[in-house]
Amino acid sequence: MKIVAYHRVSTARQGASGLGLEAQTRAIDEFAKSRGAELVGSFTEVESGKNNQRPELDKALHLAKVTGATLVIAKLDRLSRNAAFLLTLRDSGVKFIAADMPDANDLTVGIMALVAQQEREAISKRTKEALAAAKARGVKLGNPNGAAALRRAGKGNKAGLKAISANANQHALNLSPVIASMKSEGITSLGAIATALNERGMLTPRGGRWHKSSVKNLLARLDELSSRSEQAVA
Repeated sequence: MKIVAYHRVSTARQGASGLGLEAQTRAIDEFAKSRGAELVGSFTEVESGKNNQRPELDKALHLAKVTGATLVIAKLDRLSRNAAFLLTLRDSGVKFIAADMPDANDLTVGIMALVAQQEREAISKRTKEALAAAKARGVKLGNPNGAAALRRAGKGNKAGLKAISANANQHALNLSPVIASMKSEGITSLGAIATALNERGMLTPRGGRWHKSSVKNLLARLDELSSRSEQAVA
């Protein structure tokens, strides 16, 4: 097996200092050793994750094409959290593997990319809708306590809580295939799932990072939704 290594750091400072680069290199080296792979080229990009114009990646893809090698990255989010870009890469004809998910297939990668993209867009949309609804009910905007403030105020409580619950349910369903994929890889503890979700760019319903408590809530919600579905069928 021949591989082409691709590393990405987001700032010139990181590129010069090696921050983040060393860990990526180590992950790819360990993957290569585990597969007995031959490294035919290595490329390092100093670029923002939001920028899809990456000359070093273009070079890496070209070398992989002409040599029949597989492009290897340390983590899926080292390429991009932009679904369109990632899916285009997936369909480019170049085989690629993320060292942190070596057994992921195209469907898994596609789902993860779409979830990451959808969550960024949904967060903005939910925020705007929530602010508009609160303003329409006469709620003073800017309260940092969010849903708790609505509960205490008793204004639009039922509608507000219903909307929050619906958003959380949809978010959980979006992440369901990702969680299933992780469990199939042996990632089962709350801490391990939280770490994996953070590393892969997945966000909580509020747009934050995952912790054991939030993963526990997610799994409980998925179990509840599954139970409801089974009862509906029965």
